[in-house]
Amino acid sequence: MVDKPHWDVELRPRLTPIFAVAAAVVIAAAHIVVGFLLKIGSSGVIFQTADQVAIGALGVVIACCVLLFTRPRLRIGPQGLSVRNLLGDKLFSWSEVQGVSFHKGARWARVDLPDYEYHPVMAIQAVDKARAIDAMDTVRDLMAKYRPGG
Repeated sequence: MVDKPHWDVELRPRLTPIFAVAAAVVIAAAHIVVGFLLKIGSSGVIFQTADQVAIGALGVVIACCVLLFTRPRLRIGPQGLSVRNLLGDKLFSWSEVQGVSFHKGARWARVDLPDYEYHPVMAIQAVDKARAIDAMDTVRDLMAKYRPGG
């Protein structure tokens, strides 16, 4: 049996997922309602049932894309930083992490890597204000604990 990785902390954004879920519900509902209303009245265009279904399905697809904004997560543990943004999950070992920074004017934090490269961390967002500050403090504390050389 393979041991599951141990994570000291898991950080997620607070406001963006709330807005994403609300927007997804509105988008899906609006498209479904418009799909139902396509055949009501005459506008000179002949709509088929397939058009109604397509409008509703398009709304559901767009809503699912908007729901990707609920995915961001940062996990920190002995094995490193695991960053999940909209698509994919990437594990950075402590040996390759130069730091985690939040530049002035940036929307989210980033993992600083060697050779001036970086990877965005959408789990820590400026819109969360004090919660983002607390998250950065947590990240810095755990970096001091795990990163080689402190």
